[in-house]
Amino acid sequence: MSNACGVDFGTSNSTVGWIAPTNGPVSAQRTLLTLEDGKPTLPSVVFFNADDDEVRYGRAALADYLQGYEGRLMRSLKSLLGTSLMDGQTEVAGRALPFRLLLAQFIGEVKRRAEHQAGRPFERAVFGRPVFFIDDNRAADQSAEDTLAEVAKSVGFREIAFQYEPIAAAFDYESQIDREELVLIADIGGGTSDFSLVRLGPERAKHTERRQDILATGGVHIGGTDFDKYLSLATVMPLLGYGSLLRSGADIPSSYYFNLATWHTINQAYTRKSVAQLEDLVRDAQQPAKLKRLQHLIDERAGHWLAMQVEAAKIGLSDQETVTLALERLSPPENLLVERAQFEGAIGGLLDAIDGTVLRLLADAGLKPDAVDTVFFTGGSSGVGLLRERVGALVPDARKVEGDLFGSIGAGLALDAMRKFG
Repeated sequence: MSNACGVDFGTSNSTVGWIAPTNGPVSAQRTLLTLEDGKPTLPSVVFFNADDDEVRYGRAALADYLQGYEGRLMRSLKSLLGTSLMDGQTEVAGRALPFRLLLAQFIGEVKRRAEHQAGRPFERAVFGRPVFFIDDNRAADQSAEDTLAEVAKSVGFREIAFQYEPIAAAFDYESQIDREELVLIADIGGGTSDFSLVRLGPERAKHTERRQDILATGGVHIGGTDFDKYLSLATVMPLLGYGSLLRSGADIPSSYYFNLATWHTINQAYTRKSVAQLEDLVRDAQQPAKLKRLQHLIDERAGHWLAMQVEAAKIGLSDQETVTLALERLSPPENLLVERAQFEGAIGGLLDAIDGTVLRLLADAGLKPDAVDTVFFTGGSSGVGLLRERVGALVPDARKVEGDLFGSIGAGLALDAMRKFG
């Protein structure tokens, strides 16, 4: 068995993979460890429950928040890496909490749960990373990786390696095939869309060094949370005054709406300064009722609840033409019908950028589209139908294969951890 694990710290969900003994505490040779409620995924969420003075993680964190406990919910923690926020702090129960410590708390919890399930400590790990944490900024991208390594070591991982997430997914797919293929790995996660062109096959899998098999990698900082954001701005935020005007004819500032529509900035709408400025906007608005509805939402600290409703709508629209959002916590409450066409229109520009990334990948590899044998989709956000159609249309002759949307990366990182650390 391997003495190391693979950690997929995701924007929306996290997993840990391990090559386990066949007759040990875990029966499968290659496995994702159970992290919560019998499931291998732990939602990347932390809730500081002020009523119980406890810290909750994953589904338990979301459950406490939705049950109405007082406290602070933090989600999409990975999106902080490489940004100026990473060196800042937030307020929790009247105390300053550095974001680095917040990440350490979550990753430490992932490590503890994985070790409990495996029945052994893990001191070595291969962490997945997007092709680009930050687009078009090498220094910020390297800073993001360095920060993640520092945080991982602070919670007890002595040796750290990194692997591109789409390459990890490629290793997982490779373990399932019996012939050589040129594969386009499409990893559409919560925060990034990453792609790799890789030659895979049973004979190639025997080699430890695989650089020559990786023809090109590319990515863009667009993922499922961005789909949520633009769906929210197109459908829900106009109910709260987005796009409306002040009496002077000026636009209502959009920062409130962008903060509430973006998972990792929702809490910025609750600051004293933001709340005070909103008071003035309500008085000066041409449609004050909409701004009062926004004010009520912020007073109730219901921003994360609203984001969850939008996320549920996005998921529902993957296989339905319409969904109805029951927005009972708005004042007054409202049932909002959302159509798939609205969603697809809202994310059209994002999909254009993803298309461009794939085309550049092919150009970098010096390949024509008909050279690709297979497209392997992984990542929770690859379930968006229009995205799959558009990526698939760029390589129309390729076979389309769906992996474990939430587990392929963790499983591939486990294989990589065994190769790197034994």
